[in-house]
Amino acid sequence: MPIEQVGDYEIEYSGVKLASDSNNWAATVTIFGPSTNPMHRNAIFPCQRVLLDTTFEDEKSAEQEARKAAVEMLPHH
Repeated sequence: MPIEQVGDYEIEYSGVKLASDSNNWAATVTIFGPSTNPMHRNAIFPCQRVLLDTTFEDEKSAEQEARKAAVEMLPHH
């Protein structure tokens, strides 16, 4: 699961194999906001599937689209 720092936010994004359709992948995102405690991550968008109507043929494609979706959700966009 890739993790990326974008400004004050940390995003985790991944491709997850669908249990109901073993040939396809879904895009998932978690976004963590600023925290005053470096040992505590503040999940402002808990891990969940994004792009609900879209499935992907491979994990890499799902990850790429999940990253795009996460960046679009950040307040500066």
